[in-house]
Amino acid sequence: MSEPTSTAKVRTKAYELVADAPKGIRYMDLHRAIAGLFPEIPKNTVHGALHKFRTNLPGDIQVVTKGLYRHIKFTQAQEAAAVETAKKPKIKEEDFYQPFADWLENELEECTKAIPLGGSRFANKWGTPDVIGVRVASRDDLIKFQEEVTSAEIKIDTQGLITAFGQACAYKLFSHRSYIVVPSTSPQEDKDRLTALAQIFGIGLVFFNANSHERPEFDIQVRAARNEPDYFYLNQNLRLVKEELF
Repeated sequence: MSEPTSTAKVRTKAYELVADAPKGIRYMDLHRAIAGLFPEIPKNTVHGALHKFRTNLPGDIQVVTKGLYRHIKFTQAQEAAAVETAKKPKIKEEDFYQPFADWLENELEECTKAIPLGGSRFANKWGTPDVIGVRVASRDDLIKFQEEVTSAEIKIDTQGLITAFGQACAYKLFSHRSYIVVPSTSPQEDKDRLTALAQIFGIGLVFFNANSHERPEFDIQVRAARNEPDYFYLNQNLRLVKEELF
């Protein structure tokens, strides 16, 4: 039998490397690894072979996010684990409302007062934020600024993150700033997409440890951009919580 061509060797090895990488492997890491394994193959030839590999991927290899390749068996295992996790008793989402309100006040310093909300306090189909806060000028501020309202949507599971993002966008109707807070264990491709969307729409993005409300370890990825809300809806909603916020 004749020796396999350089292109065939590269594509075969690329498949093997992806099939052995549970978290997936990026294009440049593939190139670096294969160039090291086959120093006799010119690097441009490796690039050419990998280009053919990624433009005609085997059926069980996926592009999970830009430049990241992963075998479908790992995606299936991740989805199965998520289903099993969903079946188990979980910490309540509400357990993180007060910790995040405290974080908005004391760590991010985005609010002078923030409170847990959730439920259906605003009683409308546009939803109620899990946390709402207000930033007001103090007596000591020489130059006073206009009050600002910040809202947040918190999710402790990794299902339906795009729906949660839509809710955070809806909160801009009555908030100057809006945040979405999601588990740091969310799939990397979901985190990449949320980061890109947050930057496009001016939504704040925070990752956190959803396994402990005592140590949530909130970690800001994208700070919310200031938005000019509709003051009719802003005042309408604030009237429902004015005793708690002001």
